[in-house]
Amino acid sequence: MKNIIIFSAYFSLCFSKNIVAQEQLKIKDRYTNNNKGKFFISWGGNRDSYSNSDITFTGKDYNFTLDNAIAHDKPKGWHVDYINPTKMTIPQTNFRMGYFINNHYSIAIGMDHMKYVLTQNQTVNMTGTISLPLTDSGSDYNGTYSNTPTIVTEKFLMYEHTDGLNYVNTEFSRHDDISSLFKIGNTDKIQINLTEGVGVGLLYPKTNTTLLGKPRNDDFHISGYGTSLKAGLNITFLKHFYVQGELKAGYINMQDIRTTQSIEDSASQDFFFFQRIIALGGIFKI
Repeated sequence: MKNIIIFSAYFSLCFSKNIVAQEQLKIKDRYTNNNKGKFFISWGGNRDSYSNSDITFTGKDYNFTLDNAIAHDKPKGWHVDYINPTKMTIPQTNFRMGYFINNHYSIAIGMDHMKYVLTQNQTVNMTGTISLPLTDSGSDYNGTYSNTPTIVTEKFLMYEHTDGLNYVNTEFSRHDDISSLFKIGNTDKIQINLTEGVGVGLLYPKTNTTLLGKPRNDDFHISGYGTSLKAGLNITFLKHFYVQGELKAGYINMQDIRTTQSIEDSASQDFFFFQRIIALGGIFKI
């Protein structure tokens, strides 16, 4: 009887250890436990806010600055264009593709397709000179200005980066699994991650401008650079699919903006931006 009890206890102990070992092995082998070597790709939309900006316009017959000009974005709202392959560049969108270099850090490339619209009918202080030939329609604005209040009308100036304010950038980000804070046991079913990152890149806007009655310009052109910081929350479902919300703030400096069809004409400005982003994505190994 004593031997049977000892054998039963020994068997129970071995069986329990085996179950614990198998469970630990399952946890160790979960897909979501190891990010190194994984790729990810995402697509989403954004809303944007901009700081006021001094915008300088330079040409053969003019050189003036609009002080503290106000601008806004151009939202599409909830629309099928976000997923329509023929119209995906019309809304304000975000594309990103990246690679995990280890469990916590990734590097990615992408484009933030924002839209920047100078607000019409606002009054700004204008400083500089305009001396167009009297035969030009814009000659109505000839004169010398010194902090002169001026109304921005379509006849005077229409200025938009609406196709768009394209921030082509590289990001370096950190990712941390915080699922345990929400008492989530199996992260292969659902996982919650916190992410933060820093980015740098070029501005490649397509600027739609009509200035002083000159012919409209609307060409892509490398115009400057940008830097950014971001923080976000990522929720991954069934190991491979995720939704991610981000807040991104940054600085844009564009010193070579095309404004008319003449290469003698240009604009320059710098400002801060703030994005609110929602994106859908996938994560996988090749």
